[in-house]
Amino acid sequence: MPPSPTPVAIVGGTGYGGAELIRLLVPHPAVRVVRVTSIDHVGQPLEAVHRNLPPTGLRFEDVPPAAAAAEADVVFLALPHKVSATVVPDLLDAGCRIIDLSGDFRLRDAAAYERFYGQPHPHPELLGTFVYGLCELNRDRIAEATRVASPGCFATTIALGLLPFAHRGALRGPVHTVAATGSSGSGAYPKPATHHPIRAQNLKIYKPLAHQHTPEIEQAVADAARRGGHEPAFSLQFVPVSAPLPRGILANSLFEVDPAVDADTIAQWVASYYEGSRFVRVLGGGAVQAEVVAVKGSMYAELSWTVGAVDPVSGKRQVVVTTALDNLVKGGAGQAVQSMNLMLGRPEHEGIDAPALWP
Repeated sequence: MPPSPTPVAIVGGTGYGGAELIRLLVPHPAVRVVRVTSIDHVGQPLEAVHRNLPPTGLRFEDVPPAAAAAEADVVFLALPHKVSATVVPDLLDAGCRIIDLSGDFRLRDAAAYERFYGQPHPHPELLGTFVYGLCELNRDRIAEATRVASPGCFATTIALGLLPFAHRGALRGPVHTVAATGSSGSGAYPKPATHHPIRAQNLKIYKPLAHQHTPEIEQAVADAARRGGHEPAFSLQFVPVSAPLPRGILANSLFEVDPAVDADTIAQWVASYYEGSRFVRVLGGGAVQAEVVAVKGSMYAELSWTVGAVDPVSGKRQVVVTTALDNLVKGGAGQAVQSMNLMLGRPEHEGIDAPALWP
């Protein structure tokens, strides 16, 4: 007989991240959603709030996270930053696996957390006890983990473009990244600066050189460099852009490499690094470039690059790496389910390998 489905709970199910978790987990063949908690819409059926869902037999419950965990082997935390950190200690005694979608346990450095999240971490002793849930960087560690900090959407997009170069020790000096994101990344509840009727007619930067995903990206890329046998020697200058689309991120990272590094070398580096990574589509350095519409609604990330001439001033060759993904799926809930699959010993792609929407 096949094994019984693993019971899972979702803490914080009414936001966009929670909605995507429900959408992916309800039909997942290896799990059974047993509880979904929220402080909003309490008592309402899931499908009454997330109208894309079929009837599930579940309702939103306002119960403590530890009570939800009592029935679950895996607990997903789809809570805001600064809230997850207050919940996790109560879950540690429950014996469940924890997958946190917030930024509260991604960083290992408490000082960096305080600088970029605006307050001291309430439980700094737990920093470093979560495995960073970027499967393309930490696949083996995630498979053995009981606590995973799922990456941010910008961080996933940008890091995927830089990991192969860091692994080869090719990142030396500044990396300049401009990345545009859709309005769903701002959450389900509109605010004056993020409400889509305004955003749909606008382009603007926000948090330039100060976005909270900056240290997360630097940490992940530095880890890739060290695993390749190189000491990290780069910095990230990141400018986010608020874009007039509901879903998706497009990131362009510009940096310089040794002039001896040519297009064929870069193609070999990227192909080698992502060999066996099912959800990263390597498009190459040709005319077909990464774009949002090709990955919308899916787990797939696209990666392309442009190799420039040697700059006469610096003497280095210029490279632009372009990456695109859906911020709610590969950049959010889908990536958390990808980690869950590994933690449960299931095929990494199980339940999350549907193609993108087109157009």
